Amino acid sequence: MPKKQGKKFIDAQKQVDTSRNYTSVEALELVQKVAPANFDETVEVAVRLGVDPRKADQQIRGAVVLPHGTGKTKRVLVFAKGEKAKEAEEAGADIVGEEELVNRIQQGWLDFDVVVATPDMMAQVGKLGRVLGPRGLMPNPKTGTVTMDIAQAVNEIKAGKVEYRVEKAGNVHVPIGKVSFDAQQLNENLNTVIDTLAKAKPSAAKGVYMRNISVASSMGPGVKVTTSGISV
Repeated sequence: MPKKQGKKFIDAQKQVDTSRNYTSVEALELVQKVAPANFDETVEVAVRLGVDPRKADQQIRGAVVLPHGTGKTKRVLVFAKGEKAKEAEEAGADIVGEEELVNRIQQGWLDFDVVVATPDMMAQVGKLGRVLGPRGLMPNPKTGTVTMDIAQAVNEIKAGKVEYRVEKAGNVHVPIGKVSFDAQQLNENLNTVIDTLAKAKPSAAKGVYMRNISVASSMGPGVKVTTSGISV
């Protein structure tokens, strides 16, 4: 049974011309205008890529630091010991530890947003695959969350680093800020994501690479964006 849409969402949807592709700034200003919730909604970009994620050479995953951040301060957990643990604490990590953290997480504690680990801790962290994996929290070298440069990793996350990963249908969803942001800030964050995805195009991908781009607030309707209005 289809989900019933609320009156605010329907009213917002009526203000969006679904037959056209807006420039990125127009689309973002419209998203801000029609955002229906009474809280500061997250703005997200959805990109449909011309790739087949089932093939290993067409899987796209990574991370990018947004120039204006996401509007949310993330709680960073770091698995490290010795000097690297001290480095993490000095960089502003919220939680730092070793095996005791593994035990806490196994018991159901999940009060954090991002997990970073030094390579020597991955044998321990690997025990948490079933817990962290489905939540997208497992550290990965491709996203810079398995690294010896702990300070840089923590600093980038705190500054607004976001991860992206292509889904089975070829879609990528990335948060680019809050409705309260200036439209130009959102646009610069959007361009950064699009540029990053463009550079990540696998050589095996055939045909049109960026097929559809749309932006939306977390509770609002999607607004289609023309690729000609974005630097790619």
